[in-house]
Amino acid sequence: MMKQKRKWLYRTLIGLGALFLLTVLLVIVFRENLVRSVIERTNRKLEEKYDCHLTVKNIRFEGLSTVNFEKVVLYPTAADTLLSINELKARVNPWKLCVAQLQLDQLFINKGYVQLIKTKDGSNFGCFLKKEGAKKTQSTLEYNELLNRLSTQLLDLIPTDLKVAQFAFKANHNGYQLAMNCTQMQLIQKKLTTQIQVISPEGTQEWVLEGLADPRERQTDLQWKSPKNEIVSIPYFFNRFGLEAAFKSAHLHIDRIEMTDGFWELQGFANLSQSHVFHAKIASNPVELNTFQFDFTTRVGARSVELDSSSVLQMNALKLRPFIRYQNDASKQYALSLNIENTSAQTFIEALPKGLFPHFDGMQAQGSFTYNLQFSFDTAHPKDLVFESHFKPKSLAITQYGTANLNKLNDAFLYRAIERGVLQRPVWIGPENPMYYRLDQVSPYLKNCVLTCEDPSFFHHRGFITEAFKQSIARNIKTKKFARGASTISMQLVKNVFLTREKTLSRKLEEILLVYVLENQRIASKERLFEIYLNLIEWGPNVYGIGEAAAFYFSKTPDQLSYAECLFLATIIPRPKGFMTRFAHEGALKAFAKKQQDFLTKLQFRRGLLTETDTVGYHQPLQILGAARSFLKADPALIIQDTIEPADAF
Repeated sequence: MMKQKRKWLYRTLIGLGALFLLTVLLVIVFRENLVRSVIERTNRKLEEKYDCHLTVKNIRFEGLSTVNFEKVVLYPTAADTLLSINELKARVNPWKLCVAQLQLDQLFINKGYVQLIKTKDGSNFGCFLKKEGAKKTQSTLEYNELLNRLSTQLLDLIPTDLKVAQFAFKANHNGYQLAMNCTQMQLIQKKLTTQIQVISPEGTQEWVLEGLADPRERQTDLQWKSPKNEIVSIPYFFNRFGLEAAFKSAHLHIDRIEMTDGFWELQGFANLSQSHVFHAKIASNPVELNTFQFDFTTRVGARSVELDSSSVLQMNALKLRPFIRYQNDASKQYALSLNIENTSAQTFIEALPKGLFPHFDGMQAQGSFTYNLQFSFDTAHPKDLVFESHFKPKSLAITQYGTANLNKLNDAFLYRAIERGVLQRPVWIGPENPMYYRLDQVSPYLKNCVLTCEDPSFFHHRGFITEAFKQSIARNIKTKKFARGASTISMQLVKNVFLTREKTLSRKLEEILLVYVLENQRIASKERLFEIYLNLIEWGPNVYGIGEAAAFYFSKTPDQLSYAECLFLATIIPRPKGFMTRFAHEGALKAFAKKQQDFLTKLQFRRGLLTETDTVGYHQPLQILGAARSFLKADPALIIQDTIEPADAF
């Protein structure tokens, strides 16, 4: 019985072996036909799905696993050729093929190009951008498995033996023509060398990409630079996005890419030397950094993406430790933390990117500080949003100011508003101006109304309102745009006195830092800041300060204003030049304006800022008696855009 079983097993193994050998023999004999059959099937799919064609002029084999292709062309039916290769030779790993994986061991390409063309009439690649049918739903899509699969497939297609000669990438985007000619690329024994000539409307450049590339061990250490040690400029970005980007050299180092304990992990670092960027929304001048390095550890789970807290972001001598996490389960959850360990204040100032903080140029400081930011938000529980910012100074003091000398707020100074880049008439902020009024010369109704409308906690916060920031962040995430800010009176004052009106990242960052210094170094008292604010802001067309405003609207001085008049003045601060749109043709306030004033009045009653006697005459029609009366009949279409921005503007 045992002998029969052994005979049966031997015969089975012999049969399977013979079948395998026969299969291999048939594949060898008919391999060219099999490859042509695969190409034909691929071509049919391309024609059916994308109206595109793939042709190969000649196919021949060398040995068991090396195949040569001649004149490979991919082209849409009614558009220019996408891909053309004169000669392509590839050797695949036969053992990987046995488990249905395609891994290239060798690749040789001689003469060819890829070109992307887009004009007003269409493009030669648009057919591949068509939306596919039903895809995996969000609930079943696993980020880690997807990235692991894609990275494995991509790295398997990078051969360990690579030679490319005279291959070009060409693009034509509505007349903008770019050519990147790879004259030579070699990957031999894990060493990559590449020479690229870049031709664009901006000029001609030479690039070199070289270093370690090991696709099987999933490691790389590459440097991108000019062979003549010149600045490398990124073409096309300015033409397409208005962005200039350049650097002396770029370095990318990848230690590992792997799946570990259910997480797809990417670890390494990237750095740029002598880099600069320019975009009108970043700053008015190029932003420069001598050193920029990012050491990163990224983990991707089934439904999460995380930048580990061990990551370090370095700008010049300043080091920051960021942590970012995004979780997408039943709800979307966001988490962010940023830490700056004990750092010299002067080191921080000198490390600021040149051009991003121009008003800090020349500033000198002593002492040190630490900083920690914590943020978390769950779309299922928006009220539980966490936003905590902790700045801990140690013997911190400003010994010399830069362009923005905050000390000038303690003395009289000349103020000139800027409207559409044009300086307006000078206004003295001080006793030299007969229309300047001290805080004790202004109706208390005006103080309370302005604070209620613009910044209720002004006398209690240190430049920023944490709760307002929370609401702003939640609103911006919900709308997926910058729909709401959290500007305080301090921020408005700094913006108008020291900064420009440009809507740039630079201006906003400078505003935040200057406000912090102003409030936390106690440069000026709260009373002094509020007094300057009331005497400086625009309150109408060519109307600056409360003295001019009281006369312009009511032919009064600020101490004579009634509650109703003060409330009106407070409500027009966001749009001072549009005050006339609050009135109907007969001269009475429109319904929306009256409703807003009623709400603010009830709010002041609840806060104990008003009594019944304060609002005597409040319901009587508001009388505009000053020069502003002549504007009430003006055509709203002719109203000039406001110069002073709303409190919540960027």
